[in-house]
Amino acid sequence: MMLKNRQIAEAVRDRLGIVLPNVMQQAAWACPARRMVIISPTGSGKTVAFGGVLLKYLGRPGRGVRAIVMAPSRELVLQIAEVIRRLAAPCKTAALYGKHSVQDEVNSLAGDPDILVATPGRLLDHLQRGSFVPARPLTALVIDEYDKCLELGFHDQMSRIARRLGTPDVTVLTSATELDTMPEFIDMAGAETIINEETQPRRRLDIARVVSPSRDKLDTLTALLRALPAGGRDIVFVNHREAAERVVGHLRRAHIPAALYHGGLEQVDRERAVIMFNNGSAPVMVATDLGARGLDIDSVRSVIHYHLPGTEAAWTHRNGRTARVQADGRVFVIIAEGEDVPQYVDYEHDYVPSEPTADDAAIRGTMVTLYIDAGKREKISKGDIVGFLTKTAGLAAADIGLIDVRDHSAYVAVTRPALPLIHALQAPRIKNRRIRISALRNE
Repeated sequence: MMLKNRQIAEAVRDRLGIVLPNVMQQAAWACPARRMVIISPTGSGKTVAFGGVLLKYLGRPGRGVRAIVMAPSRELVLQIAEVIRRLAAPCKTAALYGKHSVQDEVNSLAGDPDILVATPGRLLDHLQRGSFVPARPLTALVIDEYDKCLELGFHDQMSRIARRLGTPDVTVLTSATELDTMPEFIDMAGAETIINEETQPRRRLDIARVVSPSRDKLDTLTALLRALPAGGRDIVFVNHREAAERVVGHLRRAHIPAALYHGGLEQVDRERAVIMFNNGSAPVMVATDLGARGLDIDSVRSVIHYHLPGTEAAWTHRNGRTARVQADGRVFVIIAEGEDVPQYVDYEHDYVPSEPTADDAAIRGTMVTLYIDAGKREKISKGDIVGFLTKTAGLAAADIGLIDVRDHSAYVAVTRPALPLIHALQAPRIKNRRIRISALRNE
């Protein structure tokens, strides 16, 4: 039996704490069509929108995999899975993605999950291995960030997956930009398009030009970051991996903690970059355009274009990292004298960095990220970590920030003054399990 809109809204409120769903989310839940396309900016709540659609149609749990969500990146898979686990409980949700333990995933599939959230490549791998045999008909298929999936070359994999899955009862495509064409490998006949015109992020952006006196913009970037008030989070976008490495190295030598994010990194390093940026231990992230979409990062104060974006879409998606939902945001475009500026790069005024108002300690950030070599698979919870830090290490509750528990690891932000208490620990244990604990470096 399908859930009513009121029941979905109650579940969203009780399980996710969202009291007032936005217009786009409510429209998705109320949509009578079983084929829909959701067009909405990054950060506007598309996961909650299609999560409510899954909730509407799934029915009782325990009947095998009934719904599949495909997403273009490992990070996005993890973020979606976390939301869906909470929203769709007691239905089981399993996440499948590259660089993750295949055996752990096989074990998860053997536990009869109701919902799979997966990258196309890893989902196809399990289909070919036979570790996942889909039931027919599938209740729901969601392809999140469909245009990004095509951009990253997943068309062939998604086509092969669709042939194995058959025709689902419900199909949802999402995108941050309007789609030129519908996919030919799934039935989207009669699809209803839901366009979110509510957030209008451009109206809440303050876009400024920062003039660099030289073609090498490193000194200008450093001056800009030092001039911004302490306590914010800023993303610096560059066009190439090599440039990202060079910029991060320069910032760290200038004692500005910076996280590095690009496609050439190992998955664990990308995950750590996002964790340190989110928990405040690295207030600056230097990223290629891979970081412009699909990352669960809230409250980004400003976007800084170190390199001018190569396309209008890149300009839009980069800027979409700030001014999310109803927040305001700032965009800085660093432009060297004589540099050709594309027409789509528009700015409202110039910004000249003043002398820095924050001392080195404020620029460095107040938090440090600890790595613990045990996680969910070792039966370690956030509560266990808090108990260990307060009772064994002697930290005050105020010294502990965000905690992120993964399958075989955990990350916790602590204040810098608390770090000596961690270093003083001898043979630490959590739940009578010997652990290794270390501080991650970002400077």
